[in-house]
Amino acid sequence: MAPSAVTPSGAGLRALAHPTRLKMLMLLRLEGPATATQLAQQLKLNTGAASYHLRQLAEHGFIEEATEQGNARDRWWKAAHESTRADLGSARSSEEEAESAEAYLHTVALMLTETLMQHAEERRYLPEPWQEASTTSDWHLRLTPNRAEQLVDALADLIEGWERDGEDEVGAASFVVNLNAFPRPGTVVLEGDER
Repeated sequence: MAPSAVTPSGAGLRALAHPTRLKMLMLLRLEGPATATQLAQQLKLNTGAASYHLRQLAEHGFIEEATEQGNARDRWWKAAHESTRADLGSARSSEEEAESAEAYLHTVALMLTETLMQHAEERRYLPEPWQEASTTSDWHLRLTPNRAEQLVDALADLIEGWERDGEDEVGAASFVVNLNAFPRPGTVVLEGDER
């Protein structure tokens, strides 16, 4: 069964453009249900701020109340979907939607950078098999937009189709695969550019 995914509206992208909200959503997806107090402690926030951000995520359908957990005193939250698929192509319909998409991309880039920096700091302390399994490689190819889209689709299919059979084996750990694919900045004439 394919993982459940959400494609947010422009307003949803604006909600996710806040780094704290994106981190909360990631934690709820990776670590399971939590309360505002637990997330506040993990993210070094006050509980009121955590509750506010959780309400914003719930309002846009990214999270929902985990009614099967907690009691009358504690409100638990869980992710409503396993992944977010931003349809950035449709974000060109208005200037506001384009700005929302750009703000969302900046937040995602910030989070990916933070994760990569954390990896760089701890890499030398990882067991050797994990050091050998890790890479920060990049490839620069000359492709048409059509071939580039085919490549991204093929890579996404490969990653999403990877067997989960070994996830309960001894030594298994959460393994991050980031796929960033775009024309090298400055090499493609931008729309509206007179050059």
